[in-house]
Amino acid sequence: MNSVQTQPLNVALVVHTCDRYSFLFEGFGYFFKKYWDFNINCKLYFATEELDAAVPGFTNIKSGKGEWADRLHYLLTNVVHEEYVIYMQEDMWLNKAVSAQFMNQLFVLANKNHWKQVKLTSSNVYKTHATDVFIEGFQIARLDNSASGYLMSHQVTLWEGKFLAEQMRKGEHPWRNERKGTKRLKKLNPEIYQVDYFAENGQPAVNNNLPQAAYSEYHTVSANSMLQANTLPYINELNEGTTAERTYANELLRHYQQQLTHDGKAKPRKEDLFKKIKKLFIK
Repeated sequence: MNSVQTQPLNVALVVHTCDRYSFLFEGFGYFFKKYWDFNINCKLYFATEELDAAVPGFTNIKSGKGEWADRLHYLLTNVVHEEYVIYMQEDMWLNKAVSAQFMNQLFVLANKNHWKQVKLTSSNVYKTHATDVFIEGFQIARLDNSASGYLMSHQVTLWEGKFLAEQMRKGEHPWRNERKGTKRLKKLNPEIYQVDYFAENGQPAVNNNLPQAAYSEYHTVSANSMLQANTLPYINELNEGTTAERTYANELLRHYQQQLTHDGKAKPRKEDLFKKIKKLFIK
């Protein structure tokens, strides 16, 4: 299994975002271009709502406005026609190389075996059963659906596109989709696979991978619409670049230090329970 598949396959990587997070697009694009191997046999789509986005290497597609699940369902059923989809979001910034050899072999196996979902990150909520299938030293494992959490999650995952679209329910925001989607998948009980390829935020591996396994990695730089501390190494790297990259780094740092949301607003004040009850009573 060491040969690289060179024939183009019916796979797309879809970066699913919202226009309010456009502040993150430049950083995502910079680090994606640095670490992604463009010999990987898949198309690249950057999915905004209505905003034009020029991200190097990507075709900008648009979902229109709407709730999270509605927008993604529209894209998967009307715009993205590839059979398989790698789902990704704009706040997942790469910091280690992504191997074309690994990804292309994964696509071949998924297509050959008709896999519906392959989770590409590690998490202690996943309880797995070992298989004898390895790609570049990484063991492909099968999830124990009853013992695992977050069968529906928005971390980097290879999906059969039609199957992913079927997990969307009208009006679901992302948190409800993960919560209720997991319940639906537990009831459906499909075969779900997992491989420790991307160390998300430095998470340790779940499976018995071989010593030669070369991990990729990304960090989720955003939470609650604001930058997190793990953005700082990316800011430091951008500060060593061109004038434009240094200017962007300074803006990132300002947002982080002042706790601004991605659209430049002050951090929302939390209302106490009494105020919430009072507002509800007034309504």
